[in-house]
Amino acid sequence: MKPEINELIEISKYYGVNKEYVIAGGGNTSFKDNETIWIKASGKALAEMNEEGLVALNRERLHIISTGTYSDDSVTREEQVKEDLFRSIIGPVNNKRPSVETSLHEIIQYKFVVHLHPTIINGLLCSRNAKSLSQKLFGEIVLFVPYTDPGYTLFKKLESEILSYRSKFSHDPQIIFLENHGSFVGADTTDEIKKIYTDIIHKIKEQIPPLSDVESLPYNPVLNKVLPTIRILLSGEQPGVIRFRNNSLIARFYQNQQEFHKISLPLTPDIIVYCKTRYLYIEQSSTAEKILDSFRYQLPHFISEYGYLPKVFIIKDMGVFAIGETFVDAEACINVYEDLIKISYYASLCGGIKFLIPEQVEFIDHWEVENYRRQVEQTTDSGNQLNNKIAIVTGGAQGFGAGIAESLFRLKMNVVIADLNEDTGKSLAAALSSAKSKNRAIFVRTDVADAGSVKDLIAVTVSEFGGLDIIVSNAGILKAGGLEEMDAETFSKTTEVNYNGYFHCAKYASEVMKLQNQEKPGYYTDIIQINSKSGLRGSNRNFAYSGAKFGGIGLTQSFAMELAPFRIKVNSICPGNFYEGPLWSDPHNGLFVQYLKTGKVPGAKTIEDVRKFYEDKVPMKRGCKLEDVMKALLYIIDQKYETGQAVPVTGGQVMLG
Repeated sequence: MKPEINELIEISKYYGVNKEYVIAGGGNTSFKDNETIWIKASGKALAEMNEEGLVALNRERLHIISTGTYSDDSVTREEQVKEDLFRSIIGPVNNKRPSVETSLHEIIQYKFVVHLHPTIINGLLCSRNAKSLSQKLFGEIVLFVPYTDPGYTLFKKLESEILSYRSKFSHDPQIIFLENHGSFVGADTTDEIKKIYTDIIHKIKEQIPPLSDVESLPYNPVLNKVLPTIRILLSGEQPGVIRFRNNSLIARFYQNQQEFHKISLPLTPDIIVYCKTRYLYIEQSSTAEKILDSFRYQLPHFISEYGYLPKVFIIKDMGVFAIGETFVDAEACINVYEDLIKISYYASLCGGIKFLIPEQVEFIDHWEVENYRRQVEQTTDSGNQLNNKIAIVTGGAQGFGAGIAESLFRLKMNVVIADLNEDTGKSLAAALSSAKSKNRAIFVRTDVADAGSVKDLIAVTVSEFGGLDIIVSNAGILKAGGLEEMDAETFSKTTEVNYNGYFHCAKYASEVMKLQNQEKPGYYTDIIQINSKSGLRGSNRNFAYSGAKFGGIGLTQSFAMELAPFRIKVNSICPGNFYEGPLWSDPHNGLFVQYLKTGKVPGAKTIEDVRKFYEDKVPMKRGCKLEDVMKALLYIIDQKYETGQAVPVTGGQVMLG
């Protein structure tokens, strides 16, 4: 690989991870030698750039686009240009599509070209005084190009402007500003490009004071009763994810209709791609009921007028919200829209905001190239019915809980890991979310024995994802001992975690689930308790645990009857002994150690004696494994008829009559 390709990848990542320069998948980069140009593939994010994310094209073949004759019909013309672009690709296409701006990169006579959408630069470029300010700050160093529809039209316009600049100055401009779009910087080294961009930003900041002291504002608990409903109203067959943002800058624009107007229309092509062209504003926000009444009233009018569901909505005094098919889609949408807000703020300081006009918006919204980019950004596993659902797993940091959380995440669900073990839980959530996936895992420190802690857990889940589809009440403790050994404090603690904790989970989770079902009566959700074989049959010298688990099955049956009208299925899974987990195998406090010390297994001298004793009780001659529990759990979620059941997963150790 040429060393310059490594430099191209490095500078792509350098800017791609910085939200002040590029948001979501926007921007592109290229390198060219005498025969070949390497450019970012469409739909590939700069932050994730690698060699596979580049497309190599023959420069001589690309010149055909400059000299070719194309149809006057814009749709036909863009298709013809795309065909010539594809004919220029060197080697197999491999489902990669070169950036639509390849021809722009090709005509700029520098080895490296970096096209970005820096927020503060676009603040200038989306203002009414964009051209005069550009000339005032940079003079003839910058080539300013008035807004032009992207694609072939922009290419020909830029080609003409560059040729004119070249004839005047005998070299190409190193800086090109595209009104309501972004900036191009060209140079023969990546270090020079970095210096140029740094100088541009510094110069603009001398003219426009950069944003400072933007403070995050708190999540309003009223939203717990609002977002689950709106999530269902804005979703199709499969539920979406809602992302939330609120800060002191956003608060400037949601106070009234007049301020909202400043952020009510798109300013750049990327905003249209990620956020669509219109956004819904809710001014009546004093109560959850008023918010929802206003939303229900406005939504059909919005759909009738614009022909689609809003991807962005703003609630006065609450914040900005974006919905997407996946967590990543929603996050990209809200990031781009927040960037719109920043650009509007800066543009206001530069003489006023210049929105894209309807004809420009319509061109981009229906442009085949941008529709392709949307498809690349939003590809999901539509055949997976669990895709994008939101699940909580209590006791999810280790043992069965960690295995369940990881398994659900691998099935493309968003997972909240709730546990007291903060270090382990955060580590697991970070490891899962580091995978290249469109779902997310988060950790929330939770004590299920504390009602307030569980209530907070549900609130955080709604604030992070917009709703809740499944809660797995798995957290539990086990302290073995007979009547002589068991003290009242240990008995109460065991009951608080194993029995009361399940009640807390069902109580607060069902509040959210009911809201979702009220908007879509056929929408099913699940409360699943990880019980135990000890909940089906008494356990010698283990009555505190067994009694709580027996009680849990009583709760399951009772909850199931109460919640069935809301299509909330409530079931328990009763696993056999999970010998590999810390509950049994912890060398200090595991059950093998406890049972050996308390003499629960007659004649046992070692931990292996205890293990063999319990394995011999199982007809299948082994302990329960994670995959055994997951098969039962996925069956419970998939079926729509059974509720109030206690499903044994015991290898035949407990057989129901």
